[in-house]
Amino acid sequence: MRAIRVRGTFLGGILGVLALALAAASPAGADETCNSPYMGNLIKGQEDYLYVWALGVKSMGDGGDKLVTIDVNPASSRYGKVIHKVSVRGRGEAHHMGFTDDRRFLWAGGLDNSRISIFDVGTDPARPKLVQTIADMPAKTGYVGPHTFYAMPGRMLVQGLSNAKDGGGVTGMALYSNKGELIATYPMPATGGGDGYGYDIAINPQKNVLLTSSFTGRKNYMRNLGELVKDADAMKRFGNTMAVWDLKAMKPKKVLSVPGAPLEIRWSLKDGDTWAITATALTSKLWLIKPDASGEWQAKEVAVIDDPTKIPLPVDISINKDGTGLWVNTFMDGKTRYFDLSNPEQPRQTYERVTGKQVNMISQSWDGTRVYIASSLLANWDKAGADDEQFVRGFRWDGKELKPAFEVDFYKEKLGRAHHMKLGSKAMKSAYGLERTATLR
Repeated sequence: MRAIRVRGTFLGGILGVLALALAAASPAGADETCNSPYMGNLIKGQEDYLYVWALGVKSMGDGGDKLVTIDVNPASSRYGKVIHKVSVRGRGEAHHMGFTDDRRFLWAGGLDNSRISIFDVGTDPARPKLVQTIADMPAKTGYVGPHTFYAMPGRMLVQGLSNAKDGGGVTGMALYSNKGELIATYPMPATGGGDGYGYDIAINPQKNVLLTSSFTGRKNYMRNLGELVKDADAMKRFGNTMAVWDLKAMKPKKVLSVPGAPLEIRWSLKDGDTWAITATALTSKLWLIKPDASGEWQAKEVAVIDDPTKIPLPVDISINKDGTGLWVNTFMDGKTRYFDLSNPEQPRQTYERVTGKQVNMISQSWDGTRVYIASSLLANWDKAGADDEQFVRGFRWDGKELKPAFEVDFYKEKLGRAHHMKLGSKAMKSAYGLERTATLR
């Protein structure tokens, strides 16, 4: 497996950047636990803003996908209110997003049109501005459905979900500069037990390991969910693997069998821990990924989230900053569960609450006392009628119970379908000099 050279960029140069990444990474501390470990200037205090990447709905406003900003500082007079929105003026199945390493820019992708929208969130964190659009990812890489945006020093690693040839699940990752220039592509492993599928990215620099998970291709994820689950052949076309990559070389070194579409990957951030955890959407289980006594990476089923025959559909997870607890959202039953990870070999559910008729993404505040939940999974997978709630809900968490704090009804405010969330702060405006931003851009 080798990287494809783009625009005369040599692999040696890329490896130099990755070597720098290995040396420059620092623990994520109290920041969002799903963020890249290379994220500079981590915010340790109170978050001020919640950025929400929302799917456009025809007849709602301009109908376009949009980045919505909610004030989430409890001390603010605008707490729990939408204070800004910026539309990309088109519907492309808005899905996930990720900050650049200096946290001044937010990259957001469309799974349908494969466009990447880049927002400036550093100049004025309360009022993000669309500054760039990358529209040629399929043409230049052969990959479609940009899903995960993972910051590296001066770079953005983007995981595709599908390909431009047949819309199936075989795909790869694309490495861009922070200026949006394509540097290299990395096909997902399709030999040695690999299925070629992709979904999430998670890096442990200290172990020189990059983990990837697997989902399904465009033919499936853009299809109506009710029709999809009745198609036996289509249901066979979901990922059943994770890959362990040599980070410095950017080469896959082992494929792990993790049946049932392993989705989000979360490393424990506790000093000394060398394990990660994921949830499988179709089999409703938690899997632990860690090296064995000989140093060989293994995947092990460690817990059942719920009866998979009921199709609870685990969709998102959020790990505590010290690796002792895990939030799990299950879409179909609208539940948010908490698992005690004191012993990651035996996770134990200690709490659950119905937080919506359908729930998808979940994010924690930096101090772990606030939880944010968004409703939409995919436009053609969301529920219908009265069950099609579209919201962002904020909760307070005292370690025992989730207590409602605020709600934004995205349909009522004509914002569309609420999907991915990222946290922002006023501190970002002065955190880095504009000179550095200009250099990166």
